[in-house]
Amino acid sequence: MNVSESLEEYICLAGDPDQEVREVVYDSRKAVPGAVFVCMKGTKTDSHDFIPQVLEAGVSVLVVEKGLEELPCPLPENTTVFQVESGRRALAYLSAARFDYPAGKMTCIGVTGTKGKTTTTYMLKAILEAAGEKVGLIGTAGAVIGDKSWPTVNTTPESYELHQYFARMVEAGCRYMIMEVSSQGLKMHRVDGIEFDYGIFTNISRDHIGPDEHADFDEYLYYKSRLLRLCKTGLVNRDDEHFEQIVRDSTCRLYTYGLDREADFMASDIRYVSESDFVGLDFLVKGRLNLDVRVNIPGRFNVYNAMAAVCTCSFLNLPEEKISHALEHMYVNGRMEIVHTSWRCTVIVDYAHNAVSMESLLTTLRDYHPRRLVCVFGCGGNRSKDRRYSMGEIGGKLADLCILTSDNSRYEKPEDIIADIRGSLEKTGGAYVEIPDRREAIEYSILHAQRGDMIAVIGKGHEDYQEIEGVRHPFSDRQVIEEVISKLEQEQGGM
Repeated sequence: MNVSESLEEYICLAGDPDQEVREVVYDSRKAVPGAVFVCMKGTKTDSHDFIPQVLEAGVSVLVVEKGLEELPCPLPENTTVFQVESGRRALAYLSAARFDYPAGKMTCIGVTGTKGKTTTTYMLKAILEAAGEKVGLIGTAGAVIGDKSWPTVNTTPESYELHQYFARMVEAGCRYMIMEVSSQGLKMHRVDGIEFDYGIFTNISRDHIGPDEHADFDEYLYYKSRLLRLCKTGLVNRDDEHFEQIVRDSTCRLYTYGLDREADFMASDIRYVSESDFVGLDFLVKGRLNLDVRVNIPGRFNVYNAMAAVCTCSFLNLPEEKISHALEHMYVNGRMEIVHTSWRCTVIVDYAHNAVSMESLLTTLRDYHPRRLVCVFGCGGNRSKDRRYSMGEIGGKLADLCILTSDNSRYEKPEDIIADIRGSLEKTGGAYVEIPDRREAIEYSILHAQRGDMIAVIGKGHEDYQEIEGVRHPFSDRQVIEEVISKLEQEQGGM
């Protein structure tokens, strides 16, 4: 690949601008002859400092953000140096070229928002696969291509890894790529140069504001809304209170969906369904599309997620019966996931691990009028104690019974974390029991269930481990629930 042809804007400070390279590297430990090394100034590390090491490894092409006089060592005569304003932006363009622009060979769908990204992407995946399409997905749960998956460090991986996954998708025959686009991914230029065919904006609320994330809500909203400048067609939640700010600078063809305010796609006649073999929602879609929808995930906010997915798929000329069938039979690992439902009880696993998400979850489950709402939860160790106090208060107010247990205790004692939760829960007068062993806590909740109970096991969701004293031990809430249910069915001849 030719570096100068791949970069958007640059100044050639030294060497031959037409020199070819075979690889793109931004980690000095991976430097090899024939690669271009891309330097970036980060909050904690400045990779310009590693130029001596990459030169020693045989790299002769550099992309830098600094002038020659600012570099940490003299450069050999055969070194080519390109100066750019943003190394991260340059990395995105070079990575796309390195893998022969794979995103352009698929229909690309990006989903951003504070809540609902993961659920919406999995709804889209389920619908497309039900229609016989092969789909690649990237998000919180990792990268997924068919039945293969790879863990990712970030919701939106670094641009090189993104295009590497895109290339694998193309090679596997994927016609569609769906990904969660985080505000950090947009801020750090990880998706620069990608033209999304469809961009979905689910909602926005105060989150990810801090020293290593966003300076304030305005900055957070600005970067979120950038997706609507990177896509051809945008779909935005019209009911969001920040709608006007979200769409203000959009450059795409824009459509809206909602429940309350007038939109291109409207949901109506929402019905909460709780049956022995199904817990979820029924509703109608009206406007640019008319369709009866049944969703196998509880909660009014999942009407919004389903609307985002359904409305996007309406542009793809998919059979309507495939859309309906997919949503009725899908589940999202660890996100309002119904692991068991029967005449006796319903057991749900969810990733809710702070007061906002916990309150939203428990309020949603209250709409199904359970006999009792039981919540099994703990809090992570070595994290802000405010989360423990607020979750204890929410649990005490909204659940009929809280079962306090361990989460990822890390380097703290589970009993100490539980004591912090208990302190705020007791003030509400709510009922609770303490069972530090998470497996025993889950088993207790099911063995002591009363007919019509809803049990929410929250905090870990899709995670398949418990972190204790720096070691990750295999543990899955879903697996434990299934084991307890199976044992009960064998002993009692059915639930």
